[in-house]
Amino acid sequence: MKHKILNYTLTIVRLLIGWHFLYEGISKLFTPGWTSKVYLENSLWLGKDFFASLASSPVLLQSVDMMNIFGLTLIGLALILGFKTRIASWFGVAFLFMYFIAYPPIPGYTFGGVNEGSYLWVNKNLIELGILLYFALADLNWHYGVDRLFKEWREEKAHAPIPSEPRKERESGTGAVARREVLRDLIGVPVLGAFAYAAYKKNRWESFEKKYLLENQKADAVSGATIKTFQFSRLSELKGQTPKGKIKGLELSRMIMGGNLIGGWAHARDLIYVDKLVKAYHDDDKIMQTLLLGEKCGMNALLTNPQLSRIINKYRHELRSNLKFISDCGYKSDFFEGIKVSIDGGADMLYCQGELTDRWAQEGRLADIGKGIDLIRQNGLPAGIGAHRIESIKACVEYGIKPDFWVKTLHHHNYWSAQPGSPFKDNMFCDQPEETIRYMNELEAPWIAFKVLAAGALTPQDGFQYAFNNGADFICVGMYDFQIVDDTNILLDVLSKVERTRPWRG
Repeated sequence: MKHKILNYTLTIVRLLIGWHFLYEGISKLFTPGWTSKVYLENSLWLGKDFFASLASSPVLLQSVDMMNIFGLTLIGLALILGFKTRIASWFGVAFLFMYFIAYPPIPGYTFGGVNEGSYLWVNKNLIELGILLYFALADLNWHYGVDRLFKEWREEKAHAPIPSEPRKERESGTGAVARREVLRDLIGVPVLGAFAYAAYKKNRWESFEKKYLLENQKADAVSGATIKTFQFSRLSELKGQTPKGKIKGLELSRMIMGGNLIGGWAHARDLIYVDKLVKAYHDDDKIMQTLLLGEKCGMNALLTNPQLSRIINKYRHELRSNLKFISDCGYKSDFFEGIKVSIDGGADMLYCQGELTDRWAQEGRLADIGKGIDLIRQNGLPAGIGAHRIESIKACVEYGIKPDFWVKTLHHHNYWSAQPGSPFKDNMFCDQPEETIRYMNELEAPWIAFKVLAAGALTPQDGFQYAFNNGADFICVGMYDFQIVDDTNILLDVLSKVERTRPWRG
């Protein structure tokens, strides 16, 4: 009895793994345009150079894709039927080993893969690998399958002098017993039938969903136009790397990633739920994936609040990244405490946050701004001043403060929600763009322009062109992951035809 229970248990385990392999192969076969390119490109561990070379060669990539599709399918079929189980298991071990080294469950090496649980060194791939290693070495009599049936038939034909245990049972039993043994060995056949039915039903449902969404264009929630046109570019569509400039010898990408969206400080006019929505979207993994994608597009800097120091350092440590951290030192409305927190958090450049500069300039606390700039420089780091109001910049210059760079808002007012007279009510962020352009063009220090899209009111093409044409040396842009490649391509197009009177200062 214990022997039979073991046989059934091992058979069920083999069938489950076979089902998994088979559907992995079938789903890839019927997914239009499926490729392993991005999966290979994002591998970071031991074989990253090897996987990258496979992804870079169209011929090798096509071979890898075909091996994945048909290899997984054939291994799955063989395991379900119990046919050539040892060979299929060895091939399964090889596949799983490659998947494991491509994305091992080690902190910092899982990006680009599917995260479906919490793992540390041991994951599903390694567990299935161990089980298949057992099937590659186990006696065929220990589980039911076609291999076992063929083995019995060969032994009967050869009249083996020492029959196996199942052979004795068949000789001593009735024809019904022998038939039951055959049925047990053919258990994979009805399982394949169940698989085919399940796959058919799933495909029918997916087809129904697609048909429904495309045909019901009158629905308010989902329009046909949205379904047909919304898509975002992949890395394979990237036209080039973001160009670089320099501030105090520190090389920075012309487009710097902004941290508002990542940190949940979203500007959405009167939509009060957006901050929570953005925070829910940007968990640690999503933030790190977004930063990694930005770096792959050539953006090597993030401008944000020191409260994000934790995730920035986690990213830089786990991915061995040299991402530059530009801190606005906005910490509890205390510039000096913000400087300390930022330096402790590993910031590469620091500046006085725009809102704080505006407030202190109005209050006449320009000396405090100057002391903060000196403190930053004493720590050997570039020091800057940010502002929303051009009057704040003028006040700092007239007071004699000479920062290493400026961080100033810049956008025009040609959008429907622009309401002059209320620049700090989430609809306008640069109240005097013409005066900003005129005055900033007179300054020698590099200029990082921010809010160049008026917090989403302007298109990137429009906002980027306006900023660079009118003197900005760098722009800071908050981006979701699905916007990064498109924004980089737009930046390259804009910089190829920029028309500016202010010399590049960085």
